[in-house]
Amino acid sequence: MSAILCLNAGSSSVKFSLYRYSPEAPLLLAGSISGLTTDHQYLTYASYKSSGEVLESIKNEEIDCPDHDSAFKVFMEHLDSKEGDKRILDSLDDIYVACHRIVHGGANPRPLLITEDVYHELDVLSDLAPLHNQRALDIVHSCISRLKKTKNVAFFDSSFHMTIPRHVYTYPIDLDVQKRHQIRKYGFHGLSYAFITHETADFLGIDDSDLNVIALHLGSGASACAILNGKSINTSMGLTPLEGLPGATRSGSLDPSLIFHYHSDSSRMSTASSKDMHLTIAEDILNKKSGWQSITGTTDFGLITKRAVEENDEVAKLAFDMFADRVSMYVGQYWVALQGKAVALVFAGGIGEKGKELRTAVIGKVSCLGFTIDEELNSVASRSSDVVFDVSKKDAQLKTLVVQTDEQLQMAKEVIAARL
Repeated sequence: MSAILCLNAGSSSVKFSLYRYSPEAPLLLAGSISGLTTDHQYLTYASYKSSGEVLESIKNEEIDCPDHDSAFKVFMEHLDSKEGDKRILDSLDDIYVACHRIVHGGANPRPLLITEDVYHELDVLSDLAPLHNQRALDIVHSCISRLKKTKNVAFFDSSFHMTIPRHVYTYPIDLDVQKRHQIRKYGFHGLSYAFITHETADFLGIDDSDLNVIALHLGSGASACAILNGKSINTSMGLTPLEGLPGATRSGSLDPSLIFHYHSDSSRMSTASSKDMHLTIAEDILNKKSGWQSITGTTDFGLITKRAVEENDEVAKLAFDMFADRVSMYVGQYWVALQGKAVALVFAGGIGEKGKELRTAVIGKVSCLGFTIDEELNSVASRSSDVVFDVSKKDAQLKTLVVQTDEQLQMAKEVIAARL
């Protein structure tokens, strides 16, 4: 049996999925190791029979796993140690291809077989996605070392956005500098948006090429995307994932001169007052010491929501309202970009899928565009097993949808479609 291993390295976790190499890509195993940036790491793991019945299940088992490379090794040892009925593969050599989600792929419009040259090219791009790329490449290196017969393929979150028009992806700075340093809006969460596009079109009974939607991938990293005729025409993230919406530890878009005032000891801007603000320090502040964690002290948006809604915590409410406001602003902007042709607003990602209060807040702000929400349906959407769940009011012309996005499955489907 040939299998497809899909690896998704996040900023503090690694997700693993194993699929049978066949047109339907049935799931054989799904797992994750979380807490890689904290003192405690946890393994969640479930394997399945060909019928879909659960073969084995582990949930939040505490393990010693300090980094992403260790997470991959733990997973492989766990997979290879199974015996008898619990063993999924005869041999690790059955893993025909390993798919790696790489956040920043530059201007590459499609997946690439990872060679030494490609690995080096991706390593150079790590500075543009410091929370993700290097961690994914660490796993690529381990995968090449451990799985000698397996092909390794890089899937880029930026590829989906290579259809964005030039006037949108170009920044208002010197064109020669942009060309020399490959500076442009790239955009991210592309695998998620590709999955959302296909599943939403299928739900609405239309071809992907006929789909016009505003999609929101809302999690610790958050973005918005305007999709016209099944293609991205604008997205909130830019040269790096830092642009656009705020996240758990990212600032999102702000006045570029703000960082020079961050450590300033003067109310007036001067070279002397900001002379100690180096680029690396600024990047660290904006990527890792900002976002809603910097306001509330936690990266857990579910906890922030609970404090804001149930406990009326002033600081939590500030962070919640700020995020809802920023999200709704992009909905309005992309409604204009799509010239009012959007047929649905899609919520996806961990917060988008689980945050019923945030969905209510955002829809409340953009209801003037015609979007609605049924609170009874909204309250059960997070518990639904449906890939696409409609939470809009009955007979609403515009749909409000919740999509359980699956970046690993998207990679597996693309491998099979391309016959890699």
